[in-house]
Amino acid sequence: MGGGRPVARLVSPVIVRLGAMAAVMALIAVLGVVLSTTAVDDLTRELQPAAAANQSVYQDLTDMSAAVESWGGTGTRAAADDYEQALVRLPADEQAARRFAQGDSELELLMVRQERAAEEWISTYAAPRMKTDGGEPAPPQQVKTGSQLFDSIRSAHQATTEAFDSRVRASSTAASYRLKGTILAVVLLAAVAWWLLSRSRRKLMSELSQPLLDLEKVVQQMAKHDHEVRARLAGPKEVQAVASALNEFADAQGRARAVEGRIQSELRSLDTARDDFVSNVSHELRTPLTTIAGYLELVAEEFEDDLQPRHERMLEATRRNVTRLKTLIDDLLALSRAEGRASEMEPVDLALLVREVVTDIRITAARRNIHVGVDTPEDVVPVLADRAMLHRAFLNLLTNAVKFSHDGGTVEVGLQRSGATVEVTIADHGIGIPAAEIDRLGTRFFRASNAVFNEIAGTGLGLRIMQTIIDKHDGDVVIDSVEGQGTTVAVRLTLHPDRMPAPLPHELLAAEEAAAAAAHAPEPEIDPSVPRIVPAFTRRV
Repeated sequence: MGGGRPVARLVSPVIVRLGAMAAVMALIAVLGVVLSTTAVDDLTRELQPAAAANQSVYQDLTDMSAAVESWGGTGTRAAADDYEQALVRLPADEQAARRFAQGDSELELLMVRQERAAEEWISTYAAPRMKTDGGEPAPPQQVKTGSQLFDSIRSAHQATTEAFDSRVRASSTAASYRLKGTILAVVLLAAVAWWLLSRSRRKLMSELSQPLLDLEKVVQQMAKHDHEVRARLAGPKEVQAVASALNEFADAQGRARAVEGRIQSELRSLDTARDDFVSNVSHELRTPLTTIAGYLELVAEEFEDDLQPRHERMLEATRRNVTRLKTLIDDLLALSRAEGRASEMEPVDLALLVREVVTDIRITAARRNIHVGVDTPEDVVPVLADRAMLHRAFLNLLTNAVKFSHDGGTVEVGLQRSGATVEVTIADHGIGIPAAEIDRLGTRFFRASNAVFNEIAGTGLGLRIMQTIIDKHDGDVVIDSVEGQGTTVAVRLTLHPDRMPAPLPHELLAAEEAAAAAAHAPEPEIDPSVPRIVPAFTRRV
């Protein structure tokens, strides 16, 4: 196996890069937001209030100028109050504006000029006018001097206002630039992150995803029974380990197929040898058994009146064992045919087949006064079956039911449809089967202990033959038995309603006889009073 890198070492750098880019993007975003927030706070909490305070200073001076003029023109107490109130507000507004200007030499100079111009206007013009009696107009020269001094205030305030406006614009621009810079930096980092992600994706595709896709194709080809394909050892260490294990599995499968082929060949040889052995042995055993049976009959006929009871018992035991051996040979041949014979399926009426089996067994049952009842529908119950083999299977079941029933007992045979299946049940009320031995039913040469104890003849192959035949018909067999109460066997087969069995010879004969009788039946007399309808053209068939 190659020295590929583990998946963790392939994925970890990508995760680290993405994490670093995300951290840098977050840091820049937070820093940009903090700087923008600081600029906005400086603008809204300090600069704009200072600019507003500067405007209030000029408003206070304007209110004082208006109050001075009103005092000189009217001399009302309200004018004096307005002047006093504006004079009180002026220091506080000047202090608020001056607090922001600290550290800014240009702005401090402009603020000092504005304050000096205001002090000079107040001390030279406003205060002296307010000390005069109200309602007395000022001399023209004093008015001119006051106007010139207030023009100085206006000029200084305009310069201060422009300075504040320039700083507001600069602060707003700085906040905007910081926000835009933050957004641009985040976008650039996102682009870099996307580039890194694309590059990492291509690398992962080449080093991780493509080997996995190649491995998937190999698995699919193996699933399609391409036994020569092998996985390429490429990609990460884990993928190479999976590919190596898959190749080892494929090699093991190849070896297993080779072994399976040899085993199948040997099994076929063994099956052939077994069939030949059973056929040869059965043939070789049948001939001497037939000879022995013939000599037994000759001995019985020749010494019919001279045999003593002891000799008759010996002769009967010999006959019984000869019959048992012949039955065993027949069952062995039947089992060999059932296991090795290819079934020739044809449509069969199962109901008719069951009735025929019941007819075949009734003579044997009558010898022990056993009643065999049958309940099958009159309609055709079509199944696909090998007629001879299926007949043998049900005959074995019914024979066992009669054999293990008590004298004078009953055996019930029923047939019922259930959807797409048909079930044949054979129930007896005989000796039953011990519960501990039910699982062994169907094994070769097995006989229940109570059957052996009661000396009921049998070879132990009947159920095995039946089970083999039903398996070849894709059916199921269920055996339910209680010792001392009886046994019920249910056989389920698949219905084939689209395949109706061909008529039997006696049915064809009955149909032909009915047609012949109808052909020779006398024609009905024609009433001359009833008009006849004659077709204009003869029909062509």
